[in-house]
Amino acid sequence: MVATMSSDDTALMAEQMAYYRARASEYDNVYEHRADLRELLAVADRLPLTGDVLELACGTGQWTALLARRAASVTAVDASAETLAIARTRAAAPHVRFVQADLFEWQPPRRYDTVFFGFWLSHVPPARFPGFWRSVAASLAPGGRAVFVDDGPTEAANEELLTGESGHAALRRLQDGSAYRIVKVFHEAQSLTDQLAALGWSARVAPAAGHFLVGVASPIGASGPA
Repeated sequence: MVATMSSDDTALMAEQMAYYRARASEYDNVYEHRADLRELLAVADRLPLTGDVLELACGTGQWTALLARRAASVTAVDASAETLAIARTRAAAPHVRFVQADLFEWQPPRRYDTVFFGFWLSHVPPARFPGFWRSVAASLAPGGRAVFVDDGPTEAANEELLTGESGHAALRRLQDGSAYRIVKVFHEAQSLTDQLAALGWSARVAPAAGHFLVGVASPIGASGPA
């Protein structure tokens, strides 16, 4: 997925990468302690996750396992070797393939019926938002759809947001006390729908499981979102 990183966001994105590598062994704790996340997994299981699926930023495979039950094939991509090692164990299946790559540099070798990303869109810097969606469109087969889940705006209360920096940064801490800056953009359902329309997408974005957003989008001219 080729996209040119701005110099302002390069350091922030590198620190975000370091955070998720360091957090790999802790990542799944949140799924054990938050009932709303488990409810979101059930909601997502009713989404149109079919055909050959490309999953972006698969992390430890929480969503990959769900996709594997629904899809003809899954190609799961993440930049972190540490999270991929966990994902390979969680979603081991002949029709699931894992790829370690930077999502802003990787080019998919083919097109897919579904492109899915869970809790990734909020980590895309605003300057990279249009390019990211162009890359998603280029990854879809005719009639294909992008499907995503992410934090809703009320989740901002649970983040340590940083001011005076990029305007879209938060501070995350690990159990050992170490702290990392990450990109964190909280999208509103309607404003995100409008942004996507301006980029040539037909989308439905709605709140789900209390604190989250669920979206289905198709390039305009293709089949509309379910």
